[in-house]
Amino acid sequence: MLLSKLFRKKSTTVAVQQGGDGEQHSGLHKVLNVRDLTFFGIAAIIGGGTFSAIGNACFSGGPGVVFLYIICAIACGFTAMCYAEFASRVPVSGSAYTYAYVSFGELFAWIIGWALIMEYSIGNIYIAFSWSGYFTNLLESFHLHLPEWLTINYKSAQDAILANKSGEGMTAWQTAPTVGGLRIIFDLPAVVINLLITYLVYRGTKESKNFSNIMVYIKLAIIALVIVVGAFYIDIDNWTPFMPNGFGGVMGGVSAVFFAYIGFDAVSTLAEESKNPQRDLPRGMIYSLVICTVVYIILALVITGMVSYTLLGVSDPLAEIFALKGVKWMLFIVSIAAVVAMTSVLLVFQMGQPRIWMTMSRDGLMPKKFAEIHPKYKTPSFATIVTGLVVGIPIFFTDENFVLDFTSIGTLFAFVLVCGGVLLLSPQSEAELAERATKGKFRIPYINSKFVFPLLFAGSIAVIQYYIPNYFSDVFDFSGDKIGTNLPLIAFYILCLVMTVLAFRKNLSLIPLLGLISCCYLLTGMAVSNWKWFGVWLVIGLVVYFMYGFKNSKLNKK
Repeated sequence: MLLSKLFRKKSTTVAVQQGGDGEQHSGLHKVLNVRDLTFFGIAAIIGGGTFSAIGNACFSGGPGVVFLYIICAIACGFTAMCYAEFASRVPVSGSAYTYAYVSFGELFAWIIGWALIMEYSIGNIYIAFSWSGYFTNLLESFHLHLPEWLTINYKSAQDAILANKSGEGMTAWQTAPTVGGLRIIFDLPAVVINLLITYLVYRGTKESKNFSNIMVYIKLAIIALVIVVGAFYIDIDNWTPFMPNGFGGVMGGVSAVFFAYIGFDAVSTLAEESKNPQRDLPRGMIYSLVICTVVYIILALVITGMVSYTLLGVSDPLAEIFALKGVKWMLFIVSIAAVVAMTSVLLVFQMGQPRIWMTMSRDGLMPKKFAEIHPKYKTPSFATIVTGLVVGIPIFFTDENFVLDFTSIGTLFAFVLVCGGVLLLSPQSEAELAERATKGKFRIPYINSKFVFPLLFAGSIAVIQYYIPNYFSDVFDFSGDKIGTNLPLIAFYILCLVMTVLAFRKNLSLIPLLGLISCCYLLTGMAVSNWKWFGVWLVIGLVVYFMYGFKNSKLNKK
């Protein structure tokens, strides 16, 4: 009995009535078209991954990191089509949380909703830190200097002292004022931008849309300039060796690279503010993903061609490459682009989280206050304020490296369940399919995986064995620290075998199946520490669910 309650599902009809145009419609303003949604996707994707995380990815994988961008793009492409399928059939806010509720049931929906906090809210902490670094550099170009204790987080300054590392952190620790024996060290620009973005999102979707669109135009223009100018400084010798640390080095950058892509699914949280969500949401996600993938690949080739990959392990790689080449006028432009790009990411993520909480609250899994809509601005006002606090408070005591890995694993987990959810969706009738076709609603093309997937899996094994003869013997090597790396890989191959059998017996749809497998493969690149923290986060979430959500769920009361 308890087990059946944990996996109780919300029907798609009820979900659409709650958030669509039914009698329970939320009252959010429907002001977004396909261009706005595409721009929101670009605004979310091109940001920290472009101006910060790309440096660590190139440092780890060298020029060969472009393969990882392609792998991540393919995984996100399959996943985007699964999101699009859900958006077409369940056009309401809530993103992967809502999709899991109608396909897997309540427990998985809660887990996904809890994991999405890691993507949107905690991800914004990393973006706020990166934004602060570029904004501080921009101020310096105008000869405006903030004291070091107002431009770095407390933990980074403390780590600098413990490591006896000279620089900003040590200076901040030595010069910071003290109150009651506690040093006052915090990242003031990161705190301020979080407050400003929270206020803008609180005020309304239309205002946020206009601001986002302007920023997208600016940052695309500047990135194009970076690529054009950088192309003149490319030395093709820097592309040799192409994978200096092997494919393992390329996969070592998976957290940084995948972090660059996580924004596209934020578009799905805006379903209830879209004019035609069943048609425009899928297009917005897919268009933004294609555009940004092309930008990332070209940009990675340019920066690894300009300087050696060994010089790119910095937080501001685009500024670093032009500084090394002596192109000082570009430093100013790059700083402006980074500030604009990261501001737009903060905006989109800060819009996404409150709408997920709003949807969870409507289902009874969170307090009613989170579903409260502002009578004038038509935004989830209380949830927006709480999101601002969830982002703002940790800025005072955490650092960016921890946040980056923490965010990527939670997002990948959500993507896996979205792809799996599409495989579990009940098939639609001929009449429903005909209606979707006539109204231009997105539908994943069905490709029978019965023979295709087993052939792809067997072919992949053969290719790996031919080109990397020692690969599988290394995978089953559990000596030393290898067990932490190899166990996820073994679990992945077992999953592939299971899905091969299911594909043959159940005639599964190929595209969501490939999305599921590709995202699971990316999860194998996560470090053991990532899994430990993710496990802790999930345990905390389950405690919250059983203490509040389980008994207050509307499905439970029914």
